[in-house]
Amino acid sequence: MKVMKTSISGVIKIQPTVHLDPRGYFFESFKSSDFQAFGLPSNFVQDNQAQSTKGVLRGLHYQLKFPQGKLVWVSAGKVLDVAVDIRKGSPTYGEWFGIELSAENGCQLLVPKGFLHGFITRAPNTEIIYKCTDYYA
Repeated sequence: MKVMKTSISGVIKIQPTVHLDPRGYFFESFKSSDFQAFGLPSNFVQDNQAQSTKGVLRGLHYQLKFPQGKLVWVSAGKVLDVAVDIRKGSPTYGEWFGIELSAENGCQLLVPKGFLHGFITRAPNTEIIYKCTDYYA
């Protein structure tokens, strides 16, 4: 697993190690001990999955009373995924980071608490999966 900082503190790009063979592929989408070794949050309590047709915009979502950190990836299709910093007092307040997440590139995005999060689908039948650090309220 490769962990890469982005232009906004706390927003992390993760590239899992993918094992390919003639049958297909395998990768660990989340392993608590690896996240802990990199100093990343590993206390996820809820998994969500959504399927959307091409061109669907979902977000920008946030929760003020029960903020959620999210680990996001795409299992089919592709999205432009966006995180916007709304942490009061943050030096990057109001700034955003966007990345293409796809089944093909296998990238994940770690979005910390205190961010708006959303995506637009760029392929038909796109499936996005995300782990959350707190329950939806």
